[in-house]
Amino acid sequence: MAIAMVRSSVSHSLQFYGLFSPNSPNISSIRKRPLLSYAQSEVNPVRSEVAFCVGTHLIPHPKKVEKGGEDAFFVSKYRGGVIAVADGVSGWAEQNVNPALFPKELMANISSFVGDEEVNYDPQLLIKKAHAATSSIGSATIIVAMLEKNGILKIANVGDCGLRVIRKGQIVFSTCPQEHYFDCPYQLSSEVVSQTYLDAVVSCVNLIEGDIIVMGSDGLFDNVFDREIVSTLTTISDVAESAKALANLANQHSMDLAFDSPYSLEARARGYDLPLWKKFLGQKLTGGKLDDITVIVSRVVSF
Repeated sequence: MAIAMVRSSVSHSLQFYGLFSPNSPNISSIRKRPLLSYAQSEVNPVRSEVAFCVGTHLIPHPKKVEKGGEDAFFVSKYRGGVIAVADGVSGWAEQNVNPALFPKELMANISSFVGDEEVNYDPQLLIKKAHAATSSIGSATIIVAMLEKNGILKIANVGDCGLRVIRKGQIVFSTCPQEHYFDCPYQLSSEVVSQTYLDAVVSCVNLIEGDIIVMGSDGLFDNVFDREIVSTLTTISDVAESAKALANLANQHSMDLAFDSPYSLEARARGYDLPLWKKFLGQKLTGGKLDDITVIVSRVVSF
């Protein structure tokens, strides 16, 4: 059975070994052709069957703790393992719409269609069916990764949720965010004029035993540098503890006004900065970005 982990609670951790594959899982701007990128393994792809060992952690925005935040995620043991994150767009609150409803329903639909015959274990088609079945008002960024038992990881991403593949202390693959302009990412929506599954960046990566996959909402990657992710994973081997440590680090950085975060660096590079008179005094725009933070850490294991 596929296990949906759509979370609206404060700081949750989950660990499982995705070694069971059920026989009967129960679980507008349109670009004409999907974007495709492919990352070749530096070594021969695995020949034994592999699966995910997964840990998760979610920390809501400080002002959204009571409602559980606006991120949602999904973890399944199906085949080699499926992981996904959706990040609700908070701007809908200005229209008296709960921004958490759309990503939660989207992840619930991901769970329902993960073993669907028409989806054929394709993350882009899974996004297509899940989006079409979502009736809640709102929008969300989304990333889905599906591991084949032969070691091929298939990824589809719309927006600025992200994924890193770490091998022997080095990042060997990284997704790239999609955005209309700074702080306005591509997103699936209930509105007719929005992105669709056709706008997803589709990637394939050959994984080997011991590879670590870090997936998260932008609350992670806006506040934690890649080098900090690698450093954390080097010192903590347990996937659940790693996910918790990365989420806590992102949360700590998000509230540090003096921290020169990935978000503040990008803002300055895009022309957003302090008034000129403050710059003359040697000041610069710094600080993390308060946000919901979702982290999924998966290790590739063979069996």
